[in-house]
Formats: sequence, C-alpha cells, structure tokens
Amino acid sequence: MLAATQFHPVINASKRGSFINVRNPAKVASIRFRYLGRRVVFSEGAKTLKLLSSIQKRDHSFVLNADGHASASILEEKGEETSEVSVLNLESNTFLSKWSPPRYLCRGLTVLILAGQVVVRTVKGKIHWKNTLQQLERVGPKSVGVCLLTAAFVGMAFTIQFAREFTRLGLNRSIGGVLALAFSRELSPVVTSIVVAGRIGSAFAAELGTMQVSEQTDTLRVLGANPVDYLVTPRVLASCIALPLLTLMCFTLGMASSAFLADSVYGISINIILDSAQRALRGWDIISAMIKSAVFGLIISIVSCAWGVTTMGGAKGVGESTTSAVVVSLVGIFIADFALSCCFFQGAGDTLKNCM
Repeated sequence: MLAATQFHPVINASKRGSFINVRNPAKVASIRFRYLGRRVVFSEGAKTLKLLSSIQKRDHSFVLNADGHASASILEEKGEETSEVSVLNLESNTFLSKWSPPRYLCRGLTVLILAGQVVVRTVKGKIHWKNTLQQLERVGPKSVGVCLLTAAFVGMAFTIQFAREFTRLGLNRSIGGVLALAFSRELSPVVTSIVVAGRIGSAFAAELGTMQVSEQTDTLRVLGANPVDYLVTPRVLASCIALPLLTLMCFTLGMASSAFLADSVYGISINIILDSAQRALRGWDIISAMIKSAVFGLIISIVSCAWGVTTMGGAKGVGESTTSAVVVSLVGIFIADFALSCCFFQGAGDTLKNCM
C-alpha cells in the first residue's frame, strides 16, 4: 500500500479505463479529471486521497510496477450518458429539497384544517368546558367596557350627520328608523368585531404563538392532551357565543346615545326617535346582526389560532404573527360582511315607508 503522507500523484484520466502514473513524490502534483472540466491542485496527500475516495460508481486499484513506480487504474461502471442523467437527477432532487411552499399557503390550509377539526370535535362533544368558560369570560365580560364605549361614540357621531341633514329636509321622524337600520344591519356587528379582533384576536395569536415557539404544544401532545381540544376549540366557541351578545348590547347603547344626543342638541324628542326605530325594525334585522357577529367571531378565533400555531422565529415571529393575524381578521370581517349583506338584503326595500 502507498502511504498517504507526502504522496503527490499526477493523474490523467481519459474517458474510460485509464492508468494513473505516480512519479516524483517530492513535488506538488496536479490532478486533471476530464469529467471535472477544471484543474485541481492539492498540496497534501490527505486531500488527494479524500478526492479519490469521493469518486463514486468507479472501481479503482493501485499496482506497484517492477521499476518502482506506482500505477492505478480507474474503471467507470457507466457511460457518459448515464453520468449526465445522474447529474440532472441530482440537480432536480436538490431543487425540490430546497423548495418550500409559501407561508400564506400553509397558513390558509391551517385555517381550513383547524375549522374542520373544531367542527368535528364539537359535534363529538370533546369540549374542554373549563377552558371554554375561562375564554368566554375573557371575550365577553372583560370586553364589554371597550365595546360599549366605542358603540356609544359611533352612535353619537352618526346622529350628528343624520340629524343635520334630515332636519333641513323636514324628515325628523325618519331619523330614528335610519339609525336603527344602520346600527342593526352594519354598524353594531362590524364595530364590535373590530374591537374584539384588536383586543382578543391579538391575545389569541400571541398566546398560541408563544406556546408554539417554546414547544409547550409538543408537551401537551406528550402528556396525551390534544392541543385542538385544549387550546383552539374553547377559544372558537367562546368567540362565537360572546360576540352576538356583545353586538346586541352595543346596538342598545348606540341607539340610547343617539336618542340622547338628538334630544339634547337638535331638539328631537326621544319618543320620536324610539317610535321611528320601532316601526322601522324587523325581527330579521336583529337576527341577521347576531348571525353576522357569530360568523365574525369564527373568523377572528380561527385566524388568530391558526396564525399562532404556525409561528416560527422566537419573539420576533410572535410579534409578526400577532400583527398579521389582526390584519387578516379585519380583512376577513369586511369580506364576510359584504357577502352576508348580499345574501340577507338583496333587492329594493320599503322599510323606511313605515317611519315617514
């Protein structure tokens, strides 16, 4: 055997089986391979042996001649065509191994998967009631204050706009009906959902994102608990139950603040506002508002939980997931509001005829 130290061969490889002659081991030799297409120079024998050992799919052997010179033969197992195909396959495998689907596509699929799992778990009755009640308290009672405050000022702002214009037209008795329809059909569910998305949706995404990056969800799986049952389903149910109730409360306070402002600033009696609202409203208006709120709650909770469980990148990833979850939730609320309004209120209506 030839020693690895101070061994500097000169190798000239042709297409098929060729011989490698080793001369002048004291000099730094150059190695030329036809399939490499370039000149490779090594100054150490260890690197030469490493290169020779890295040649795959070839048989090579070293023979010591009678004159003291060493020669090695390399026999290729496959031809040039096979080598080219192998290179192409290697390049394609490398490309596919480096490719990963876009982040938004993964999160979109996660939303659909989580929604399906929540529906299945709820139908089967696999609900963690303790966590559900805790989340219901967070979404409901702890969010009442900010929701009612927002609804009150939104109602007064719209009263200023409607009262000024309708008073000039002599349509004082129609102000209450217009405000009631605007609040019940659009303002109350949308405003309430926006407030909840900013307050609760961000909290859901941050909590689940922190649990994901700290591997707490994996700990739940090790302990035999399903993260969907323990973390996702309670939040979804709490949002879908609490939002319709919050919407109803915001509608009531919004109408009360509007009637108070119209009476104190524009001299329109509270009885006129309430009577006009009563004659304009239908039961379907309130029901549609609660249906919208339930759908908005589903969107907020599912999107926030999906963005949370797909969080990566430590604290920075948690912040990005929280911001993205709120933005996507708001966009989803507006799109769903348009779609539901088209389904519920198509065609010309004659509701305001009753309050003229």
